[in-house]
Amino acid sequence: MTAPGKLYLVPAPLDFGCATEAPLGDCIPDGTLRVASRLQHWICENARSTRAYLKRVGAVHALACPLQQLVMRELPRAVHKKGDHRGEFDARPLLADATAGHDMGLISEAGMPAIADPGSSVVRAAHALGITVAPLVGPVSLMLSLAASGLNGQDFAFVGYLPQEGTQRAARVRALEKITLASGQTQLFIEVPYRNAALLQTLVQVLAPTTRLAVSAGLTMESGQSRSASVADWRRPGWAPDNKTPAVFAIGA
Repeated sequence: MTAPGKLYLVPAPLDFGCATEAPLGDCIPDGTLRVASRLQHWICENARSTRAYLKRVGAVHALACPLQQLVMRELPRAVHKKGDHRGEFDARPLLADATAGHDMGLISEAGMPAIADPGSSVVRAAHALGITVAPLVGPVSLMLSLAASGLNGQDFAFVGYLPQEGTQRAARVRALEKITLASGQTQLFIEVPYRNAALLQTLVQVLAPTTRLAVSAGLTMESGQSRSASVADWRRPGWAPDNKTPAVFAIGA
């Protein structure tokens, strides 16, 4: 019987969708790039963007085969929109190459797959099939932002996206603030870039002046910035994320 291959969790740069790209060697360790360069079987969100990333990898370490010969298995669109962390999607068929003995890479558009991105169903399926899961070292926007926030890094929660509708969003912000003020637990959340300004406006309007708000955007890039201050200070002019760059928001005591 053929031994199964490994499933490597391959981090991607955080510059997806940004106007400029960070030098790959500045944000992805060489060991990770070496593993990525030899993998010929992939599970991804989008084959086109994955090939674009692997083209950058190939400029550092030669790929094991031409880009168009790489086997790409895309996660379904429904997984992108709804997530796959609740166990509703059976990802075992996507791992057919691994069960046949090939090492595979799991990759998302930016950062670590299965953290604030799809992929957890693939990891669960790999465990169920007896496939070794090997996470590789690379950037994770949530952890980088938390470290830069000055907020509680011993007790924190990532709560994903907040509601889009104004009244519901404000209510959710108040509920998260109540948690952090009662327990000291940092609350991390994200938004699609084109709604960064709208979310920030809600936060500075709804949160108490003494609550601390931290925002990081473009981390690992030359233009990356973080700002952590009381909401009262955020109400004064200063740096704020634009509507083009992915950002991570955090509130704390």
